[in-house]
Amino acid sequence: MTQTASDSALSADGEQRRFASLDPRTGEVVAHHPIHTAAEVEDAVSSAREAAAWWAGLGFEGRKTKLDAWRKILSQRSDELIALISSETGKPADDSRVEVALVMDHLHWASRHAGRVLGKRRVSAGMLMFNHGATLEYRPLGVIGVIGPWNYPAHTPMGSISYALSAGNAVVFKPSEFTPGVGTFLASTFTEAVPEYPVFQVVTGFGETGAALVASGVDKIAFTGSTRTGKKVMAAAATSLTPVLVECGGKDALIVDSDADLAAAAEAAIWGAVSNAGQTCAGVERIYVAEAVADEFTEIVVKRAKKLKPGGEPNANLGPITMPSQVEIIREHVQDALDRGGKALVGGPDSIRPPYVEPVVLVDVPEDSLAVTEETFGPTVVINRVPNALEGVRLANQSKYGLGAAVFSKSRGEELAAELRVGMVSVNSVLTYAAIPGLPFGGVGDSGFGRIHGEDGLREFAYAKAVTKLKFKSLIDMATFDRPSMAGKQMLRLARMLFGR
Repeated sequence: MTQTASDSALSADGEQRRFASLDPRTGEVVAHHPIHTAAEVEDAVSSAREAAAWWAGLGFEGRKTKLDAWRKILSQRSDELIALISSETGKPADDSRVEVALVMDHLHWASRHAGRVLGKRRVSAGMLMFNHGATLEYRPLGVIGVIGPWNYPAHTPMGSISYALSAGNAVVFKPSEFTPGVGTFLASTFTEAVPEYPVFQVVTGFGETGAALVASGVDKIAFTGSTRTGKKVMAAAATSLTPVLVECGGKDALIVDSDADLAAAAEAAIWGAVSNAGQTCAGVERIYVAEAVADEFTEIVVKRAKKLKPGGEPNANLGPITMPSQVEIIREHVQDALDRGGKALVGGPDSIRPPYVEPVVLVDVPEDSLAVTEETFGPTVVINRVPNALEGVRLANQSKYGLGAAVFSKSRGEELAAELRVGMVSVNSVLTYAAIPGLPFGGVGDSGFGRIHGEDGLREFAYAKAVTKLKFKSLIDMATFDRPSMAGKQMLRLARMLFGR
């Protein structure tokens, strides 16, 4: 029997309301999960407070030992997690395997490097304050609330969870209502490794549960989702001055220069646009190709795209659209592009047969069309030809989004990358920055702000604590009302000698 998630909530007296996570390929129920109330969310955050103090007290090495144990459990039970990701998202098993591999890689990097990045270190006091010692360290914030997406339900939220835990915080995680089982699995395996305190907890439900987490008094919110919802999260968090990390959508562009390896560029373009059924925030949605090579490049893309078919089997090229409401957005964008003079070289409106969407390749689409300006989040891509790569960069930068981008060029890839107003760029590849744990992930503009991954990702979940210590008294003490009348003039004279030339 199939049902919708909203139909599955129970309301019997004395019984906690529950909802179903569904397999989008079949509509069958994967499992039922509780709809946590605001009071239950507050209880989770309250218990996390005590856990956070204990967890921070373990220190970097103590936490690393625990996190290493968790990583080993995830490795041992990876087949379960892979199957669960595929069941709740519908993505092919191999895509789920890649996601789990990235989870382990990032967890390993964060726990290994947290001490180096965040630990106490000496800082030069400078010439004017030479009689003081100075140190800097990054202390955990306390309890972090993480609100995660459904498209990469393990890798994306773990970009916050792994780094927050490594920095010494407790975490309360609200996964998407489409993938609650993945979040529950992550938390339960963590508890196997760390049974002492509820350091990492999960609350499940719909938007109300997420709103309750934002209002619960956590020390920071890390949100991944749509720009529209991100603005609501920010507005709610502002009432309590709760800091937020917001990773929203994108309309990422790929620039193909006239000297690019066209076969490699085309393969990367179609993979970046269609993998995960196009449900990737930093996926390729726009391509600007230099006029001189546009025909050849487009021909290769079209030939490759026509071979790809969606399906529910484990080895399918792409799976279904996980969130049913997204299908109509994809349909609207494709139809608008065609109505405004664009052409479909692969697929079209008939390619949209819920829950599946076959690849759609559009060309000659006006720059003010929905398929160019708004995030489509489906296996569609727009190819527009430009006089040269620099014009492609200019058009790419007109977007209100600024998450990631890609450039294919043999001679000036880094030069073009430097001109793109985005947080991340891959040169002669796509999306590779997301797989490198040491690099920060995030964007500008409507794509949000703050960073996960890398050193920046660790510091997002800590606050800087500066300490000075007097080593010996100086001849002129400026921090007293009893200082000599000439002290200020002498200090300024010294500053001019040291820094004014």
